[in-house]
Amino acid sequence: MPERNNRFISGISACLTLAAGSLIIAAWLSFEPAFGIVKHVPGMDSGPTVAEAADETVDIGSNFRKTGEAVSFHPGSWPRFRGEDFDNISKETIPLADKWPEKGPPVLWSVSLGEGHSGPAVGGGRVYILDYDEASRSDALRCLSLADGNELWRRWYRVLVKRNHGMSRTIPAIADGVVVTIGPRCHVMCVDDESGDFLWGIDLEKEYGTEVPMWYTAQCPLIDNGVAVIAPGGKSLLIGVDCRTGNILWETPNPDGWHMSHSSIMPMSISGVDMYLYSSPEGLTAVGARGEETGKVLWRTKATENAVIAPSPVVLPGGRIFVTAGYGAGSILLEVTKKGTGYETEVLESYTPRQYLASEQQTPIFFRNHLFGILPKDAGNDRTQFVCYDPEGGMVFKSGREHQFGLGPYIIADGKFYILRDDGVLFMIRALTERYEELDAAKLLDGRDAWGPLAIAGGLLLLRDSKRLICIDVRE
Repeated sequence: MPERNNRFISGISACLTLAAGSLIIAAWLSFEPAFGIVKHVPGMDSGPTVAEAADETVDIGSNFRKTGEAVSFHPGSWPRFRGEDFDNISKETIPLADKWPEKGPPVLWSVSLGEGHSGPAVGGGRVYILDYDEASRSDALRCLSLADGNELWRRWYRVLVKRNHGMSRTIPAIADGVVVTIGPRCHVMCVDDESGDFLWGIDLEKEYGTEVPMWYTAQCPLIDNGVAVIAPGGKSLLIGVDCRTGNILWETPNPDGWHMSHSSIMPMSISGVDMYLYSSPEGLTAVGARGEETGKVLWRTKATENAVIAPSPVVLPGGRIFVTAGYGAGSILLEVTKKGTGYETEVLESYTPRQYLASEQQTPIFFRNHLFGILPKDAGNDRTQFVCYDPEGGMVFKSGREHQFGLGPYIIADGKFYILRDDGVLFMIRALTERYEELDAAKLLDGRDAWGPLAIAGGLLLLRDSKRLICIDVRE
């Protein structure tokens, strides 16, 4: 009898344990990590205080050191945030491997970085990355050889930047023989891409009254026909700067005081009119990019208003724009049409993170008439999964709970997605619109906050975690 009672009690205990476990799992799945966002003020999250920022004079580009000689030629380029065509899709025809060796793809070189999430730009056999050197307390533009990772030169300037979930976050822009960067505290610098010679700099905080975004600046600069296009917020919503002289060519007024976001400016064309598209916390704005309309606001909408926005707008065919953000914001599909001398905006769809593709940090990819991305933490049971959506319908596929990617970046090359998970595991996925097909995976980085955008050039893939940048060979 005692033995029978013991079995009975053990059975009851097991049932209670299972029930408790089920409740915990249910609670975890229903948990919404979105929270109220408070307005950033200097000094939050260990950033510089108001007094520290006001008293500091930053001599942009004041220091230089040459450490290497001319680089050997290597084909390919990745000249800016999201690549040549702003879509995060490589157009190179170099065949890439469908399977890696047992130990993963060859790591050609590795360099240490200051804590951050900035990504590299590549051109002319050189890699450019804006780093933060904690020893010298400086923003440092580092020019490395793509072939071996050796540093060729660095241009830096002292600026007070404290740890704030990382420091550097932006990607340089390379074009017309120059490199343009934006530092964590909104210092814009332009140098010659070969010699590193300093050309000009702008302190957006002091000159435009820019309010540094929460977690520092993540806006990546844009170069268009020899003009650096920047969105300061403050007294000017957007500005155009001559890349060679530093002269301000045009400024877009900002009477409503719209702020700088973490989003980057994207080019767009509607009915043959070229424009710059910018997503600020207060809404979405389009500014003329050519002729007499250059620098003028063509249209704007507050439909996309959100306290924190990191992904950039995704331009779709037919004047449609997909805008998403994290922290419960979800996503919106807009349509913009030209009406006489003006424009009309219409919200076609508005979704919660559980209804449709949304993204907290990375900008989704539009490929073969489908949207791809990684869902945010507030997407319910599908959180942090890699998904494919039909803009005219719903979800086509998801990677499944066994394949979750956190806030990791992704890119397309040679018909494959390369997705870097938070912990430093790189996944190679077939770029299909009907199913998730994993080709291979390899642990390549230590994996603390591996969030920095990827870059690929000539079959060499560049990826980073919070402290290290590596270059791997993914060629066939």
